[in-house]
Amino acid sequence: MSATIQIRSPATLELVQELPVATAAEVAAAIARARPVQSSWQLTSFAERAKLLYRLRDLLLDEGDRLADILTGETGRPRAEVYGNELFYLCNAIGAWAKHSERYLRRQKLSPSFPLVKAKKAYFTYAPRGVIGIISPWNFPLTLTLGEALPALMAGNAVVIKPSELTPLSALFGAELAAKAGFPKELLQIVVGDGGTGAALIDHADMIAFTGSVDTGKQVMRRAADRLIPVSLELGGKDPMIVLKDADMERAAGACVWGALMNCGQTCTSIERVYVEAPIYQAFVDNVTARVKAIRQGTSAEAVDIGAMTSAAQLNKVAAQVDEARAKGARIVTGGRRNPNLPGYYYEPTVLVDVDHSMSIMADETFGPVIPIMQVDSPEEAVRLANDSRYGLSASIYSRDRSAALKLADQLDSGAVCVNDSLVNFIIPEAPMGGRKDSGFGYRHGAAGIRKFCQEKTIVVDRFGLKEEFPWYPASEKKARQVRHLLNLLCHSGWSHKLRALKGLIRS
Repeated sequence: MSATIQIRSPATLELVQELPVATAAEVAAAIARARPVQSSWQLTSFAERAKLLYRLRDLLLDEGDRLADILTGETGRPRAEVYGNELFYLCNAIGAWAKHSERYLRRQKLSPSFPLVKAKKAYFTYAPRGVIGIISPWNFPLTLTLGEALPALMAGNAVVIKPSELTPLSALFGAELAAKAGFPKELLQIVVGDGGTGAALIDHADMIAFTGSVDTGKQVMRRAADRLIPVSLELGGKDPMIVLKDADMERAAGACVWGALMNCGQTCTSIERVYVEAPIYQAFVDNVTARVKAIRQGTSAEAVDIGAMTSAAQLNKVAAQVDEARAKGARIVTGGRRNPNLPGYYYEPTVLVDVDHSMSIMADETFGPVIPIMQVDSPEEAVRLANDSRYGLSASIYSRDRSAALKLADQLDSGAVCVNDSLVNFIIPEAPMGGRKDSGFGYRHGAAGIRKFCQEKTIVVDRFGLKEEFPWYPASEKKARQVRHLLNLLCHSGWSHKLRALKGLIRS
């Protein structure tokens, strides 16, 4: 009897569905089925591919209610987040990839700068890698599965996705809609399972795009290294928010609460630590606390702001970090416990103060609805503390002085910085997004976000068709002298050397 996984609602803990786990042999078979389809798909035009993307977008909109049912059922998120986040992202991303992919992957002409090779025309082109394996997390089960597949498909690849075992239903539904839109059968496949299924995908795919934890990302990279296949890794963050004393208080507080609590804080670019200049610190804490206390938490069937966390393990991790911070002297202003009034994995929206970097709540990724706020004496101290992290995915700065904010943004060791905003960098598909340090490497979005799914090829073409080239055999002392004179003439910075080289060429 084959192994199965159970998908339970984090909001009610009820069983939603049970699915068989794909074995290693089944993963290998899925990739084998994808290869001939990909060979044909890469011959289609960008216009044909874009046409199918637009059909998929129409179907996503037509099936929005069913999509919301599926996604809220396996994540415990409010329906409003399905429409405002997942569906919004996909509609935006489809339009961007359909519009820009051909330009991003157009054959590029190179201009050799050295005079001795100007007789050559040089180009580089982009070709699909083949079958891309996507291993995705549970926090955005459609955005990080189907959304990540979009540029890979537009680049001419086939895609096999291993979604999280906690939230596979959205990806399955996305693949169902893609087939209905007219994408070739077996071009986009889903393999359901656990870590063993993901390992099998690494063993057979031509590239792996992974989003998840640092530890698992390292395992993915080690396994991929055995086959020398490329990987793209987004491994989370501990994103800092800096609030300067001249910030617009209302906007900063509102952005903080949204940026920290959206999707119950289970977002790689969530605001996870806040540094506020002393003159406005208490007023900022009071403003944020009032907003957090007003947050409505509950099941997706209700008019709520945030829902449940996705798993018991993640809830317990958040609770452990908060408890440790409290034991080390942090003060809980609001929240700080599992919600006693709801049956599922609900942790109350929480504000912490009197925190410092000795606490895991300020050092390790939390991925939960917690806002730790720390007072600083200057912008310089805020930047120093913001950079005091093993992560470097995203950050935000709030100030009415945009010039000063931009200067600070340049100093932050982060892949992206929002000024007077939060989370918005992820929803601009034209803007590359990637991390530094333990946040991983490789980009999604922008030209880099589709080119990573391609192999570059350089093509050099002779312009003049001479019978032979100067350095060709046979070698001679005369040729050696001429090359030396030419190099001195073209490259030496001293005019006396250039003149001697010119005379030497004339004599030879």
